[in-house]
Amino acid sequence: MNFKNIFSDIEKVDPEFYERTSERRSIFKNFGSTGKKLALSALPFALGATLQKAYGQTSTDVIGVLNFALTLEYLEATFYAQAIANASLIPAAEKAGFQKIADDEAAHVTFLKSTITSAGGTPVAKPSFDFTAKGTFADVFTNFQTFLAVSQGFEDTGVRAYKGQAVNLKSNATALTAALNIHSVEARHASHVRTVRAKNGASVKPWITGKESGIASAAVAPIYAGEDTTVQAGVTITNINGFSISASAASEAFDEPLAPADVLAIATLFIA
Repeated sequence: MNFKNIFSDIEKVDPEFYERTSERRSIFKNFGSTGKKLALSALPFALGATLQKAYGQTSTDVIGVLNFALTLEYLEATFYAQAIANASLIPAAEKAGFQKIADDEAAHVTFLKSTITSAGGTPVAKPSFDFTAKGTFADVFTNFQTFLAVSQGFEDTGVRAYKGQAVNLKSNATALTAALNIHSVEARHASHVRTVRAKNGASVKPWITGKESGIASAAVAPIYAGEDTTVQAGVTITNINGFSISASAASEAFDEPLAPADVLAIATLFIA
């Protein structure tokens, strides 16, 4: 979830945002270098100064965007922090990977709160979360399999949500390049969680097939709704040009975007 809405929504509110920030070219140039991709954990600090400089007098609309992002970051940061705090939940072989994710999310919260305050706004208070989703995942912090399932749901949502905002950046090649590089990091997180699930017996691949989640709960259905499409840009992918391409393979080739309202509905399941 992370920065999927910030790039697109700030540009909508203030189309000249990228033109007013003198550092933008050097920052986004680094995003475009395949050999020097900025680590996700470093992203908040790279963008912090830019956002703060651009918005010495920030509109209430932009503050709202940042606070919405902060709420989502609270969700993920709190989830992973609670998981790490339970010493018996994550096996030793997997702790480093999830500790890195937890550190990333904590850094995002710190960045957003600092940026909102510097821009003259008030950071939204952290909501109370229910990571059991009203009892649906009752053992989320005592059963590693359940934890992985919920983690997968969060990460897969982030990938789709980020793609949903990319179209809003097509008029700004620099911002689009940055957004798509960040999107690729989100996808690697999702792939990592899915790989760990597969190692622990779940019937999942590192990518999404159809609208299958490999999670035995209807609560996650909104996360995967629409992922089984086999038509892209009006072109049917199955058996295209005479090649033998199944519906499963066609659906695996693309992640479908999620609209902001759909992302919010999914997140709301975990807010007490």
